[in-house]
Amino acid sequence: MNEVVKKRISNLQNSLKELGLDAAVIMDRENLIYFAQLEDLEAGSLIIPADGEPSILCLWLDARHVRDVSGIQVVPYFFPGGNVSQKTAEIIKDMGIENPRIGFTRYFVSLKDYQCLRDTVPGIYFGDIAEACYKIRSVKDEVELEYITKAASFLKEGMKAAFNVAKPGLKETDILAEAEYAMRKAGSEGSPFRMQVLRHDRQQLVHPYAEDYIINDNEPVVIHLGSSYKGYAAKMCRTIFLGNVHEEILRIYDILSEAKKIAIESLKPDVTAGEVYNNVYKYIHEQGYGKMFLEAIGYGVGIRQSEFYPILGKDKPHILKENMVVDVLLPTIYEPKYGGPRTTDTVLIKKGGCINLTDIQL
Repeated sequence: MNEVVKKRISNLQNSLKELGLDAAVIMDRENLIYFAQLEDLEAGSLIIPADGEPSILCLWLDARHVRDVSGIQVVPYFFPGGNVSQKTAEIIKDMGIENPRIGFTRYFVSLKDYQCLRDTVPGIYFGDIAEACYKIRSVKDEVELEYITKAASFLKEGMKAAFNVAKPGLKETDILAEAEYAMRKAGSEGSPFRMQVLRHDRQQLVHPYAEDYIINDNEPVVIHLGSSYKGYAAKMCRTIFLGNVHEEILRIYDILSEAKKIAIESLKPDVTAGEVYNNVYKYIHEQGYGKMFLEAIGYGVGIRQSEFYPILGKDKPHILKENMVVDVLLPTIYEPKYGGPRTTDTVLIKKGGCINLTDIQL
């Protein structure tokens, strides 16, 4: 193992001991990228004991590649004679731990994985290591920062393209196509989420995405883009105003833009995420919109576009540290008639002041 992989696995082993777990089983792409530096492993799993050496289960055709990239001991299997769910369960059983306590990332374990483990390993306990993994991943090293910064640079090209092409009569997907093409040409490996180009009547939905809706004149258009590089993500959001937009919509966007500045100025090492939120909420409340604002204004950014440590939100005790990367101020003000505009940036936290990785003049 190289030193980066060794350190990351050691950090997870320390967390396993703190949680009283005997081992971790990692099967999701995000954590395989982080803990094994594998961007392209399918149908595989990483088994990390609390004490001892980790191993990777993978298809025999991938074994040499996996060993060369990760430096971790490889256990190959043959398909269709074997499958990753059953083989993982057999490895856990062969560890010889009575009633083993095994940690999983709760978002990424399939029913088949669970069934095989339950039926093969007597007395198995299923523990949750999702937050532990997000916390370990939250402080980025120099290579990770290089990848995220690169991804952020692609976003600027996409946003310029979107602003240049946006006009009434186009479909949301027409605008997104131009933005995505510009980002791909710049080097993006694709978006980590379903991107948004939204006319005004769709901007207060929870998770909308660009569809075949026609853009109207005299309305705001939200453009929320994502890009990736070497498995790492960045995101940004801006709002375009076409024609004559109601002054209250413009006021809401100005308030959000100022609130974003307050948030970025508040991002400092050793400050809690809740303190950042409170500074933003105070300003929003003073403008008369406190009851129309959400209780989360940002998340960590890394391999995932929205990681769950740190969360910039009400009463969140997450402590910010240097070299964390977060997105700042995703939500709009949920005023029924005029709400909808949004603005978001990907920001690197530094001791001497934050770096806005997606700052752009349009």
